[in-house]
Amino acid sequence: AQASSPDASWRGVPGMSHWAEAPGKTQDTLERLSRSAGLGTPQASMFIFYILESSRLCKAHPTLRTIDMFHFRGPSHIGDRLVLKAIVNNSFKHSMEVGVCAEAYQGREPLRHINSAFMTFEVLDNESKPCTLPRIRPEPVDGKRRYVEAIARKKIRLDRKYIISCKQPQVSLSVPWDPSNQMYLSYNNVSALKLMDTRNNWVLTSEKNKVRLYTLEENHMLCFKVEMYVSVPAEQSFHLLSDLTRRKEWDRHYEQCEVIIQVDEEDTLYRVVTPSVSKGGKGKDFILLASRRKPCDSRDPYLIALRSVTLPTHPPTEDYTRGEVQCAGFTIREESDSVTKLTYYNQATPGVLPYISTDIAGLSSSFYCTFSACSRFLETTVQRPLSPHNPQS
Repeated sequence: AQASSPDASWRGVPGMSHWAEAPGKTQDTLERLSRSAGLGTPQASMFIFYILESSRLCKAHPTLRTIDMFHFRGPSHIGDRLVLKAIVNNSFKHSMEVGVCAEAYQGREPLRHINSAFMTFEVLDNESKPCTLPRIRPEPVDGKRRYVEAIARKKIRLDRKYIISCKQPQVSLSVPWDPSNQMYLSYNNVSALKLMDTRNNWVLTSEKNKVRLYTLEENHMLCFKVEMYVSVPAEQSFHLLSDLTRRKEWDRHYEQCEVIIQVDEEDTLYRVVTPSVSKGGKGKDFILLASRRKPCDSRDPYLIALRSVTLPTHPPTEDYTRGEVQCAGFTIREESDSVTKLTYYNQATPGVLPYISTDIAGLSSSFYCTFSACSRFLETTVQRPLSPHNPQS
């Protein structure tokens, strides 16, 4: 594959494939390395070729992130010569996938395909944060095939790592709702959002027109946040976003939203219906507690916290798959009289991740469309004259 430079800050690197043999002294060196690393000689050789190939793209020393799909097709024997073929299949924003094929032969016998594997690398800066990598332009036919397959493998890795690991068999993420525990649930709902807001090790995953998507991997859980600025007063944004029945006006994932119980001015119970992410599949429904808080002083943000609860009056039905939200919501900070910083947080769960996984994997920018629609909703609604009967409209 050849690298392209759509951005002046990204320098392309031509000639991404690398071929070589590892006989004689090189083979002895690899054998010593393999003994110290606990790897077989072909595997140690392949690892070195991964490093060589990924270094050529990023012009730096790469760090191994994952080893994926290591296929042992046959043995290597004493006296074999190894032919290693390495190529960068695809580069993403902060990582690259390198594929290596190991073949062996003796004398004039045909090459035997003995191993193949894929590894994912990243490059870290002086602060151990992932660097932005150059994009590549795949070569026709095989290069394009490898490019597309690398995208698919990244999506599979994400699904396997988070959707499966986030599942908690026989354990519900929802908590029972009862008027007697309202204060406790509301307090914990808001506290969880505040805690997520204090974390400072977020990684920028994608950015488009100043709408930023961040991720945070911690304790086998994935959290994400979307951050943007709007030219709308903070209090007005707070009133509009805290009414979930209006969210379907800008968020296509909110197909239906109805108020179940208006507990008080700060807490409301909603039933939200979302469409299926797969063609012909069931939609999902969520029973959510929305807790909203105004700032106590000028340094505090407005808060809209969401989490799933269970209600005896609204059990799961056959028509929908019951989804759960563990912690989600908005922080709304006043930057000036007319500029507000909006941050949406979500601790990904199996019920939520399918809607955002392609964005996190870098395969889509639908998050940008959703939050651009949110910005337009806030700005156009502000321009409407306020009704004396409904000051939040």
